[in-house]
Amino acid sequence: MSIGNFIKSLQDIMRKDAGINGDAQRIEQIVWLLFLKIFETKEEEWELEEENYKEIIPNKYRWNNWASDEEGITGDELLEFVETLFKDLKNMEVDEYTDSRKVLVKEFFKDTHNYMKSGTLLREVINEVNKIEFDDYNDRHAFNDVYETLLRDLQSAGNAGEFYTPRPVTDFIIDILEPKLGEKIGDFACGTGGFLISALEYIRKNQEKEFTTEDLKKLGDSIYGIEKKPLPYSLCITNMMLHNIDTPNVRHDNGLIEKVREFKKSQLVDVIAMNPPFGGSEEEGIKNNFPMEFRTSETADLFIVRMMYQLNEGGRCGVVLPDGFLFGEGVKTSIKKKLIEDFNLHTIVRLPNGVFAPYTGITTNLLFFTKVQDKKEGELGTKEVWYFEHPLPEGYKTYAKTKPIKHSEFELEKSWWNNRVENENAWKVSVEEIIKSNYNLDIKNPNKKEDKLESPEFYLNEYRKNYKEIEEIKNRLKEELESLLKGE
Repeated sequence: MSIGNFIKSLQDIMRKDAGINGDAQRIEQIVWLLFLKIFETKEEEWELEEENYKEIIPNKYRWNNWASDEEGITGDELLEFVETLFKDLKNMEVDEYTDSRKVLVKEFFKDTHNYMKSGTLLREVINEVNKIEFDDYNDRHAFNDVYETLLRDLQSAGNAGEFYTPRPVTDFIIDILEPKLGEKIGDFACGTGGFLISALEYIRKNQEKEFTTEDLKKLGDSIYGIEKKPLPYSLCITNMMLHNIDTPNVRHDNGLIEKVREFKKSQLVDVIAMNPPFGGSEEEGIKNNFPMEFRTSETADLFIVRMMYQLNEGGRCGVVLPDGFLFGEGVKTSIKKKLIEDFNLHTIVRLPNGVFAPYTGITTNLLFFTKVQDKKEGELGTKEVWYFEHPLPEGYKTYAKTKPIKHSEFELEKSWWNNRVENENAWKVSVEEIIKSNYNLDIKNPNKKEDKLESPEFYLNEYRKNYKEIEEIKNRLKEELESLLKGE
């Protein structure tokens, strides 16, 4: 299966439809179809594995009963059928005794939409989707790459780009945190599930023995995600199912609605990996879920507070934050003070511009900290903070959509991580210096070699040289245009 051709064929069909406007709607359209197709494969498996199995999706809405036949319903009849399908799946009755897989389907369709207005074009899209066989291991494995391509497309889909963290970043953070089977892993603004998927893959890859069905269930139960927006939530759920997590423990909700001081022991997690939305603003009611000194409208700050309150003793966290958090004052100072006092903020990786291009050009950082166990009264959790400035590849001035950050670039940090020495990219700062600066963490690299400054005469000569070249090009263009006009 050609990944590029599959996605291109779907997009080419949908571009002809008057009801779809932009990449985000195209992606949502693809996702609900994929979900039903994948769920059909899952139901077929469950029917074989479970005695007295009761189907989750009503029989007439099962994929094989309306979508799998290339010559099946189309046109207005198909549109009317899909409209009824959406209505009935959204309104399925559930209670505390309902199969969690049925609850998942209802939740998935609650805020999902069919945007296509042409039933004929919709049939063409369905027929393309039917070319993938999810019960075939190779097809399913290859489709993970298709899905990753869909997620990357979100970066240029308007504001939807905020839900996607580049895979090299999620994988690096997870590699450093080293989650283990049985540990609770959380992301309270999980977007499309990038960190959770990286954690699943890391645990599978590093499991010493062969992965069993029980291990898979244990792994699914240990994942804990929350996502507020419907499109990334749908993408996350479908992505989890592609990775054999049948009932993902991911809630469609606001990750800031819980009172942080009321978390029970059972709600604490061992590993947190997040890229919280920054620059957002929360309503007054949400702020009341946080202690007075931490109340703010800035979403990223509130999520940091939640992380601190929900991390188990000895727990580990890796989080993406903008430069503004490092040097910010007011509530940010209060947050950093608690971070220094109760946690070991051991490492800050400073990323260059463009890592999240084209969605945002804001410079970001990766903060790594652990919850200190058995901390004595008055003792500081952090003794020193190591910084590592991630260098741009040679010849790059910034990252861009066409020049993204790559997995291989993080080998530099990994080789340094367990054998730390100061060098051109790395330096350390004592906690006393940080406290003295009122908890300012925006500390520049003292070891970086600055570009040599030339004399004013050098730059003046360069300017004259460039100006002369530009004038020569302009004159040549003028002469060519004049000769063309005379020729007419």
